[in-house]
Amino acid sequence: MAVPVFEEYEPAADCPCPGCARRRRELALRPAVREGGHPAAHGARRALVLFTAAGVVLGGGTPAAAGPAPAGPPQPAGPPQSAGSPHSAGPTGRDPGGDPSGDPSGGNPQGGTTGLHGRPLAGPAGGSLAQAPLPKVSRAEMIARAERWVTEKVPYSMEKYWSDGYRQDCSGYVSMAWKLPANEWTGSLHRYAEKIAWADLQPGDILLFHNPANPTKGSHVTIFGGWTDDRRTHYLAYEQTKPHTRKQPTPLAYWTDSDRYVGYRYLGVVADGTSTGGAPSSTAFPGTRHFGPGAVNAHVTHLGRMLVQRGGARFYETGPGPEWTAADRRATAAFQRAQGWRGAEADGLPGPHTWRLLTTGRGRDIPPAAGQAPPPYPGRAHFRPGQSSQHVETLGRQLVRRGYGKHYRTGPGPRWSEADRRNVQDFQRAQGWRGGAADGHPGPETWRRLFR
Repeated sequence: MAVPVFEEYEPAADCPCPGCARRRRELALRPAVREGGHPAAHGARRALVLFTAAGVVLGGGTPAAAGPAPAGPPQPAGPPQSAGSPHSAGPTGRDPGGDPSGDPSGGNPQGGTTGLHGRPLAGPAGGSLAQAPLPKVSRAEMIARAERWVTEKVPYSMEKYWSDGYRQDCSGYVSMAWKLPANEWTGSLHRYAEKIAWADLQPGDILLFHNPANPTKGSHVTIFGGWTDDRRTHYLAYEQTKPHTRKQPTPLAYWTDSDRYVGYRYLGVVADGTSTGGAPSSTAFPGTRHFGPGAVNAHVTHLGRMLVQRGGARFYETGPGPEWTAADRRATAAFQRAQGWRGAEADGLPGPHTWRLLTTGRGRDIPPAAGQAPPPYPGRAHFRPGQSSQHVETLGRQLVRRGYGKHYRTGPGPRWSEADRRNVQDFQRAQGWRGGAADGHPGPETWRRLFR
């Protein structure tokens, strides 16, 4: 008996192939019959179900036209939870332009697996990309790559691709951080990783929630950046979400559906210090080719941040970034001169000795500029809602120089704002402070460390 062919088909809910993913997107965007949608789609899907049942009765088994259902990503009912790790109900406030307590996908269909820059996939020798040798990447390199998008404030999009070739959504962000050969999606990232318990999470691991029943509803993935409190109830989450890439303390495992997030570790991770041809490891000098005019890479950002911590904040107007600038050269030269070096030894280009002193915390810090002593602490009264003064703007500019200005949209300015408080809080948490010591209101010790 001839097998009837239907134009409409019902895609498997957890099938990651491009065809099913595209079909799910079309169905998700199609209006319901009661809203004016065409009834043919519903009728065709119903006919397909009836035909499948009839095939089982007549043929004594599965119809020949039906292939084996592809396996979806393993998702247990709930990931292992360590003691003392309650989930937070959600944030106390909402970030303008992106609601962290809402659906991170924004209700849009997910982009399926694609090549870089959206090119068609081309697996090795006609095989699957998932079968190709995995790129090796260290944890330090993963975080450095994730930081690069945070610095560049890559806009969120499920259709666009950033200059490095990766899709600008949450799974494209992880694909970039892991150096994967293609843009994966939440239904395929597990193929490159092993499942781990929450208690075993380390920087560069991910927390993934894939909703196989409807991938457009709540599916999301974040990069674990480290614990932010001793009880391990919150972690530093690197994520791609609206309006752009961000990092912020996040409840374990996320604001919503937290009991459904699963920890995964990339199979190609290598120990820090192993050469992978990428971003900085702990103390290994990456080579002079990564520094100087025209250089753009994560090593430059890492160098700038180390120099800021050693007294070089005044050389940076907007904070260290991946592109080599005159600020990096001046800060490096100042650090070299602080060691007593002169001439070619203090040319502003880091060599192995400069790098070793910076990464190990040895050597002398950059001294304050002559006649530019740190400003005295003006008092807590200046940093309260409704207050406006030059001290607030001075504080804000220093936060930006130190790399803690991500919450500013138009500032910094002289009027105290919630952006000022959140940036101060980020700096305080970076010092290891928690609770009332990290309330976002600068005290004498916060001021001293910020202008150190």
